[in-house]
Amino acid sequence: MKDFIIINGPNLNLLGIREPEIYGNEKFEDFVENLNSKLRGVSIDYFQSNIEGEIIDKLHEVGFSYKGIILNAGGYTHTSVAIADAISAIETPVIEVHISNIYAREEYRRNSMSTK
Repeated sequence: MKDFIIINGPNLNLLGIREPEIYGNEKFEDFVENLNSKLRGVSIDYFQSNIEGEIIDKLHEVGFSYKGIILNAGGYTHTSVAIADAISAIETPVIEVHISNIYAREEYRRNSMSTK
């Protein structure tokens, strides 16, 4: 069984460029590389897509072969019943994370469809 995978949703490919006052200036690939260099005996894979169906396909692909999934579904967090259904259909535990403080932003960002 593999260790962990981080799955990021739409617009998170622009981390390090997009709204640095909210999201910082580090590219996510650099963050994952740095994280993996610090962890011993644990590996973290990474996947990002702007396409809802690709996120669902990745959840199906890894949802029975990893110890854990860390998911930031981006804007899909608040709107995607399909991603929520995909999470319900797999065995691997999914933890939802966000880079920004969702409670300091627009009210609709506080509602998650993805939480398992």
